[in-house]
Amino acid sequence: MNIRCGNRTIEMEAGVTVMQCLLALSAPTEGVLAVQQGGAVLELYDEVRRDGELRPLTLQSEEGRRIYERSLRFVALLAIRRVLPGQRVRIEYSVGGGVLLRTPGHELSREDCTAIEQEMRRITGANLPFDKREWSLDDAIAYFAADGQDDKVELLRRRPFPFFNMYECDGMWEYFYGAMTPSTWYVRIFGVEHLPGRGMALLMPDPVQPERSLAYIDRPKHLRVFDQSHEWCGILGVKNAPDMDRLIETKKLRSFIRINEALHAKAIAEIADTIAARGRQIIMIAGPSSSGKTTFTGRLEIALRVLGYQPVQLSLDNYYLNRADLPVEEDGSVDLEGIHTIDVPLFREHMVRLLAGETVETPRFSFHRGEREPQGVPLTLAPGQPVLVEGIHGLNPALVEGVPEEAIHRIFVSALTCINLDDHNRIRTTDVRLLRRIVRDNQFRGTSPDETLSMWPSVRRGEETWIFPHQERADSMFNTALHYELPVLKRYAYGLLKAITPDNPNYLTARRLVKMLNYFTEVSEDVLDEVPPLSLLREFIGGCTIDKD
Repeated sequence: MNIRCGNRTIEMEAGVTVMQCLLALSAPTEGVLAVQQGGAVLELYDEVRRDGELRPLTLQSEEGRRIYERSLRFVALLAIRRVLPGQRVRIEYSVGGGVLLRTPGHELSREDCTAIEQEMRRITGANLPFDKREWSLDDAIAYFAADGQDDKVELLRRRPFPFFNMYECDGMWEYFYGAMTPSTWYVRIFGVEHLPGRGMALLMPDPVQPERSLAYIDRPKHLRVFDQSHEWCGILGVKNAPDMDRLIETKKLRSFIRINEALHAKAIAEIADTIAARGRQIIMIAGPSSSGKTTFTGRLEIALRVLGYQPVQLSLDNYYLNRADLPVEEDGSVDLEGIHTIDVPLFREHMVRLLAGETVETPRFSFHRGEREPQGVPLTLAPGQPVLVEGIHGLNPALVEGVPEEAIHRIFVSALTCINLDDHNRIRTTDVRLLRRIVRDNQFRGTSPDETLSMWPSVRRGEETWIFPHQERADSMFNTALHYELPVLKRYAYGLLKAITPDNPNYLTARRLVKMLNYFTEVSEDVLDEVPPLSLLREFIGGCTIDKD
């Protein structure tokens, strides 16, 4: 068989391992965690069975980072098992530079975290192998039941396939829904940060300098929003995928939707109360792609009207510079994500003049033509009248230089998912936002799932550069995630994702999303009418009436 890597090709016998191929091709192996061949990920000691190119996966790739995190989670779980025998562990959401580990029923002390880190370093230094074996579903359920991991038992009972790969390291077996590194030595770069009252952060390597771990980034406001969502999980009684399935099976999803939406409404009303109490007039609303900024802005307007205000909305998108005036990158592309795409001086001028009671002509941008319309829209604010400004750069301080600080209230919205597949396998916020965008783009923007998946890495890079670094500037944060949304999104996204074939460059991402959705029961048509017309979810699945009179 012909195997390629980079610009080299070699003839190899079928059945040789990935590592043997890389060595025969004199390909770099430092930092390589696995390879991608077509639509499949091959571990370094998997056998290669067909012709094709081997694309090394490192920390520079999304799939490589996921492989590293899975393997590092295994090491952390093994270390905690040794340091705190019998302790339940729950791996949850992303925190600054890593992922949060909780130990329900036991508050981790600094000494606990130090002992866990030391044990992890012993495990990684010992270069223990991750041994992959195919297990039957029945055997896996029996093993996890005997080990007291009821969350995995409940999840695997809903698994649609009878066999799958399990991994063993030093007597502990785990299942992490994806490829792993060959051994613990591959994940020897990590950090541990004690988070009092929450648990510990498991820190990943720095992608730019992979010989050291990322420094922990303290984001207290971000964590408080997750604490709120953690509280909501308790109120709603849903923490893992099987909990959601039980609601569907027992015909309790309608009631669950109502409570979930009521929690959203309460949180939005509290933000409106805060704005009113502080007398803020310029409300800057920012968030990443598919976070539900548009619907949130509309609902915040309603909440402010309840308090007697007459807010107006203003989209930052209308302040885009003409596409022809934007600088061209070295590769001929145009960066459409940066703040340099916004007419910042004009926006600042308009905000100052509006606060002074003057009338300004706000621009209108035509995305079809890539330029502003000749005629703008006049706008005047009455004394105390709020203007709701929505756009991805809303929290960037450069946008409001010279605008009186006491007039500004900043809001960051994002979909911070708190539901797991099971205690050890989290559902990433970015994956849920991607599902939202696939559904919305396909239904309302004429964009195929393949096109959305192709754009997503660029969107994510823009978010990491221009949006997330400013989130702690927010005066208020709102979590747009809905605990019931994955069964709903499955109804719209599953068939679209299944249609993406293995020869497609986006197959790997599509397959990952399909595997996650396999653990959720699709919501039935007769329950969809329970999703209210002002729900954040309606922005993506349709039926939103926020802009209709």
